[in-house]
Parts: sequence; structure tokens; C-alpha cells
Amino acid sequence: MRGVPLRRFAGFAVVASALIAAGPAAAQGPAPGEVNVYSARQEALIKPQLDAFAKATGIRVNLITAGEDAIIERMRAEARNSPADVLLTVDVARLIRATDAGLLKPIRSEELEKAIPSQYREKDGRWFALGLRARVFYYNPEKVNPAELSTYEALADPKWRGRVCMRSSSATYNQSLLASLIAHKGAVAAEAWARGIVANMARPPMGGDRDQISGVASGQCDIGVANTYYFVQMQNGTDAEKAAAGKVKPFFPAQPGGGAHVNVSGGGVATNAPNAANAQKLLEFLASPEAQKIYAEVVFEYPVRAGVAVAPQLQAIGTLNPDTLELSLLAAHQAETIRIFDRVGWK
Repeated sequence: MRGVPLRRFAGFAVVASALIAAGPAAAQGPAPGEVNVYSARQEALIKPQLDAFAKATGIRVNLITAGEDAIIERMRAEARNSPADVLLTVDVARLIRATDAGLLKPIRSEELEKAIPSQYREKDGRWFALGLRARVFYYNPEKVNPAELSTYEALADPKWRGRVCMRSSSATYNQSLLASLIAHKGAVAAEAWARGIVANMARPPMGGDRDQISGVASGQCDIGVANTYYFVQMQNGTDAEKAAAGKVKPFFPAQPGGGAHVNVSGGGVATNAPNAANAQKLLEFLASPEAQKIYAEVVFEYPVRAGVAVAPQLQAIGTLNPDTLELSLLAAHQAETIRIFDRVGWK
């Protein structure tokens, strides 16, 4: 491995352990090298897939984890000296940001193109979605009749005045949702929606997705917006999280283009990857049925590959009918989302 050594870096957790296979691939001869993974995913969520890859291929995996923005900034700072082979992160906005910064290289892979629908990958192969999460409503069944719920746009109706919990506009999940509304309906309609949401907020934006669900459960608001996997994680979490999840009901809204807005976790091969071939092998493995099953059962994301079963707990909260919007199109609207949030006073 060349360039900047793998070491502890401010704000980073480094796992440079030997995730070496003990299986057939390793027994055939010398291990075929290594792959350096820069990941914004929590180690507990990604390590099962990386362990399975190492076991199947004999390739050693060196893992560095950090926050979503910090990991991108490290790659940017290291530039051509970066040892990064693969970037794994969450939210399409961050994948787009890494692409725009020149941090991800285009690759051609028949396996990835076959496994991952075109709307969930960058057209030139710079990034690929590996798991899907839907951004849906959570409501208080004692105060909201589900027959009242329909689309994201309808949540801006004045009847919801003072009843909605939402995260800050700095949350990339909300930025991607607004960008999708711009893509579907245009900037004028999207701004009217954002203005209506601000008027309907029960409290200033605060906390993460779990806090929006807990806000509904505690009576601070009647309806909140959060990603599906957070809800399932709360069902498996602390006693307080389980209690909060038990007091709300999920609802899958629709968009003009079809179903619920979806976001992704995904990855790409680093532009200056010293082990580019192994990096591509890792991405192909993460799109395999074996790894997609882990995404479903451990991370509680919807598999991006067709034919892989959704986790039973995720199936239990409702059937996902995903919006068919090509997610790479959101790149054109990222700057406009920030301007809209600023104009409408969405903090």
C-alpha cells in the first residue's frame, strides 16, 4: 500500500485488522492483496459484509471509519496520496458531493449493472447504491386518521399547522427529499412546499430521525418524518426507544412520480485507488445476494438487488413502492435546495 499510512486521525476510528479469509480462497495460495475502505457506516453495520468478503476472496480489508462529511474531507485532503480504495457512505447527496469533488472514478462492471437498477447508480459508474431506505411519515394514531395522509406535498396543508416534527435543513436526508420535489414539480412548487412545512412545524427543527419519531410518541407533534430503518432499529433498541416506537404508526407517502422517496447507502471506487481491482471486487460482492441479505437483516435497509427478501421487521411496517426518480438527477438541484431552505426560514 502506498501513500498516507493508515493511522488514527482526528475524529476517525481506524480498524486495520486482518479480516483475512480462512475459507477456500485463502487456502489456494498467497492472499491476493488488500483493499482499503473509507467508510461513513458504523463499523458494526458494515463489518459483517466485509468479513464475508474477506472469507470469500482472501483479500485483506483495512477499514477506516468516520462521519459522513469527515471521511469525504479526508479523501479530499489526501488527494493523490490517499490510500483509499473504496468510499462507503450514506445519502445520495454525499455520493454526489464525492463525485463532484473528483474523488470517485468511473468503472464498468456488468455484474453491478445487472444487479443494481439504473436509477440507483451513477450513469458513468462513479457510485452505486447498495441499500435503500424510505423517508416516510410516523403518526400518532390517537390524533391522526391515516385516511388523512397521502403525499409529501399534502403535509404542507394548513390543516397540519403546528403538528409536524422535522429535522434541520442541514440534514442531507431533507435536502435530498426537497431536491426530489424540485425534480418532480419544479423549484416554485418545491419552495411552496418547504414554506408550508415551516409553517406547520410543532417545534424548531432539532435532533435526528429518532427524535422526530420520539416527538410524535411524546405528544410534541402529531406526525414526523424519518427513514424506515431508524424505526426498526428503535423497535430493537432501548426500552425507551421500544416504547416510543410502539406509540406511533408508519405511513408510506407518495410522490408525483410514483411511490415513496427513497435514499441510499452506497459506494464507489476512489479515483486514486492503489488497489482498484480489489475495490471493484468488493463493490460487486456488496451487491451480491449474500451481502444484500446482510444489508436486509443487520442494517434493516431494503435490498437494492431484486430477489433478496426484505427483513421481516421491515416488511411488517408496510410495503415499499419506491419513487422511480433517477437519483443522480438530484445533483442538479443540490444548490437550489439550500437557497430554498434559507428563503423559507427552515433552520
